[in-house]
Amino acid sequence: MLDDLWVMIDETPTFGPISWQLNRDELSMQINKIKASVPQEMKTAVNMVRESERIIDTAKEDATMTLDSAKKEAERIVTDAKKEAERIIEQAKLQQQGMLAESEILKLSKAQSEEIRNAADREALNMRRGAERYAYDVLSQLEGVVGKVMTSIEKGKQEVYRPETPAQTNLREKVTRL
Repeated sequence: MLDDLWVMIDETPTFGPISWQLNRDELSMQINKIKASVPQEMKTAVNMVRESERIIDTAKEDATMTLDSAKKEAERIVTDAKKEAERIIEQAKLQQQGMLAESEILKLSKAQSEEIRNAADREALNMRRGAERYAYDVLSQLEGVVGKVMTSIEKGKQEVYRPETPAQTNLREKVTRL
């Protein structure tokens, strides 16, 4: 409409600052049309601005809700992670205590086995010494018995073998000739 008004003004013949043959009614009608359409355009522009602001406010609310939700979710995840970490640490401590207990049991077992082995070695040494004493005693008794037997054998040999007298020699020769 403004363009049409400019066309009307431009088509009017002028002589310097003076214009001729302007159609007042037509000019007036165009101005009224512009005035009538301006409030509608203004209303549309205001509505568009309001709608834009509403969209921006809704976007801000959505962003705030999303941010709050993300913060809550992050806090929940951190809390869950802390709980899981504490559970894992507690489990590791229990395993460590179990391993230490097993280590202590192993140390005690080794100490007991060493003690048992030492006791067995001492007992074996005592038994060997006892067996050696017994063998020595038996051999000593046997030596005594053998000594007596040897003495008896010697006596027997001496009795059996006496130097012969000449009369015994003659007798023996006679018996062998017969």
